Amino acid sequence: MLSPNAARGDVVVTLAGGPRRLCLTLGALARIEAALELSDWSALPDRIASLSARDLTAVLAALLEGGGEPAEIAGRATVPEAASALAAALAACA
Repeated sequence: MLSPNAARGDVVVTLAGGPRRLCLTLGALARIEAALELSDWSALPDRIASLSARDLTAVLAALLEGGGEPAEIAGRATVPEAASALAAALAACA
């Protein structure tokens, strides 16, 4: 059973049928900035509000990698799972 490391900002969510650890690391943030074509992270909140399915998959993949999980799991997640996972990961960083 996975357990989150709250000090690191980890969350454990269910994606593609199993528990997965997500974490917004500096590397994950850089991948998200690149995928969403952001000039800096301050534009992230506005951009998150209007994600396409491709964008959501890219963000989720970066968060999975940040948590030490395989990025390809993002492509197997359902839309409700992905949206819930993103919300949980962002809330853990607040």
